[in-house]
Amino acid sequence: MQYLIIAYDYDDALERRLKARDEHVKAARELMAKGKIITAGALIEDDKMVGSSLFVDFENDEELDAWLENEPYVQNKVWNLEEIQIVPVKLLPKN
Repeated sequence: MQYLIIAYDYDDALERRLKARDEHVKAARELMAKGKIITAGALIEDDKMVGSSLFVDFENDEELDAWLENEPYVQNKVWNLEEIQIVPVKLLPKN
């Protein structure tokens, strides 16, 4: 199932984001190679990273939840899970 995820950071998370970024990007690239993350990018406000947006494709909610539990930005208290938006979507195929 495909989902749009909009994850804003905690207000004080910029330093934690920068520390966890390499691990986050590495894990994201691995999931992109497997087709689990379709595309992703940082949300920018006033020239600062303040969150993330992702289109993902997981088998079900349980697989999505398992990924979130192990996501470096979740484990390092970057993404504010109380305000995360997860919306099922159906993306237009590339071909």
